[in-house]
Amino acid sequence: MTKFEYAPAPESRAIVDIKPSYGLFIDGDFVDGHGKSFKTISPSTEEVLAEIAEADDADVDLAVKAARRAYTRVWSKMSGAERGKYLFRIARIIQERAREFAVLESIDNGKPIKETRDVDVPIVAAHFFYYAGWADKLSYAGYGPDPQPLGVAGQVIPWNFPLLMLAWKIAPALACGNTVVLKPAETTPLTALLFAEVCQQADLPPGVVNIVTGAGETGRAIVSHPGVDKVAFTGSTDVGRAIAKAVAGSNKRVTLELGGKAANIVFDDAPVDQAVEGIVNGIFFNQGHVCCAGSRLLVQESVAEEVLAKLKRRMKTLRVGDPLDKNTDVGAINSAEQLAKIRELSEIGEAEGAERWSPKCDLPQNGFWFPPTIFTGVSQAHRIAREEIFGPVLSVLTFRTPKEAVEKANNTPFGLSAGIWTDKGSRILWMASQLRAGVVWSNTFNKFDPASPFGGYKESGYGREGGRHGLEAYLR
Repeated sequence: MTKFEYAPAPESRAIVDIKPSYGLFIDGDFVDGHGKSFKTISPSTEEVLAEIAEADDADVDLAVKAARRAYTRVWSKMSGAERGKYLFRIARIIQERAREFAVLESIDNGKPIKETRDVDVPIVAAHFFYYAGWADKLSYAGYGPDPQPLGVAGQVIPWNFPLLMLAWKIAPALACGNTVVLKPAETTPLTALLFAEVCQQADLPPGVVNIVTGAGETGRAIVSHPGVDKVAFTGSTDVGRAIAKAVAGSNKRVTLELGGKAANIVFDDAPVDQAVEGIVNGIFFNQGHVCCAGSRLLVQESVAEEVLAKLKRRMKTLRVGDPLDKNTDVGAINSAEQLAKIRELSEIGEAEGAERWSPKCDLPQNGFWFPPTIFTGVSQAHRIAREEIFGPVLSVLTFRTPKEAVEKANNTPFGLSAGIWTDKGSRILWMASQLRAGVVWSNTFNKFDPASPFGGYKESGYGREGGRHGLEAYLR
C-alpha cells in the first residue's frame, strides 16, 4: 500500500498581533491590574506569549461596579431590539476577524487550527447571531409575559474552549439585559482579551462587558462579590462544588457545567466505519479536552473485535503536531499540569491491569504532548473508567444486551452526554429515554448548535446553556 506524506501547511502567525502585555478590560478600557502579573505560554512550543495582568479583589470590585452602572443606567433600560443590534454587530465583527481569532486560539490553547477555524469560531459567531434574535422576543420564550434581567452576571470559563465558552456565557446574558464580569482561564486569556477589542469596535456601552484575568483567587472574588446577581461556571466538579457552597444561602442564581465521563455506545447493527469516525471525534477532538468527550467506549461483544481493529487502523492515520499546521488532527495538551494528570491516570490504568495501546507517532521535543491512546480489558472498577482524564485517552468496555449497555453507561457520578450508534430508530429512542445524560447524540458525536440546549445531570452540574433554555438562567 502506498503511503502518502502530507507536506507542511502552516497557517501564518502574521495575522495575529500579540502584545507584550495585557491589562484588564474594565468599563470599556484596558487598565492595569493590581495583582501579580503572570505569563501565558504556547502549549506547543512553551514560548512565552505575553504578560497578563492579575485582578485582585479591588480590581474585581471596580469591574462589578462598572457592570452595575452600565446595567442600571444603560443596558437594562435599552429595548431588546437595540440590544440585539449590538449582538448582531459583535457577531459580524467576529466573522470578519475569524482567521485572527482562530490563529490566536490555536497558539494560546494548543488545539489544531482546523478545529478553531471550522468549529470554534463559526459556532461563536452563530451563538451571538442566535441570541441577538432572541433579544426582542423574550416575552415569547416561555418565562412569563415580561421577563426581567437579573443584573450583573459573574462568569468563570475554562481553558478547553476559551472563546466558545465566552460566547456561551456572554451572548445570552447580554440578550436578556444583564451585564457581565467574565474571567477567562489563566492559561488561555488571549482570545477573551481580543474579544474585549471587539466590544470596543462594536461601540458596546462601557461596562456592559468587563474581562478580568487571573487564577483561582480572581474567580473566587467574582463568585463571592455581593454585587454579583448570577454566577455561571464551566470547569471541574471540585470547583463547582466549592462555588455551590460559597453561594448557598445568598440570592445569587447559579448555573454549573462540570465534568463528564460520557459513554459512546456501539451496537452490532451500527454502521461501523461511521461509528469509528464518531469514536475518534468523540475522544480525540480537541485532544480529549472536552467535558462531554466520549471517553468510555461501550461496544457490543459480537462486533468488538471488528470495531477495535478499524479504530486502531484509523488512529494510525491521526497526525499529531503543530497546531497551526492545517493537516494536524491532534494538537498539544494545554498545560504541563494537565499533561501530568493524563500521564498519572494512564499509568494507573496500566497498573490496574488494562492493556494500553497507542499508534507510533513522533511527538515534538518542545511543548506538552500525549499520543492518542486506548485501553482495552477495562472494567467498571478501573479508575480510568470512572475518573475524568480530560485527555486523548479512551477506555473500551463491552456489553451483550441493551439493558447491560444502559447499566454500564449510567454507572458513573457524571451525566453530561452520551452517544448511541445503531441502525434502529426505536432503539435510539429507548436508549435515549434510559440514559441519564443531558445530551444524547445518535449516530454522531460532539455536534453543537446554538439552538440546542447543553447541560448535565448529577455531578455534571445543573442549568442549561444554548437554545431557548439558555435564556432562563439570565431572567427573573
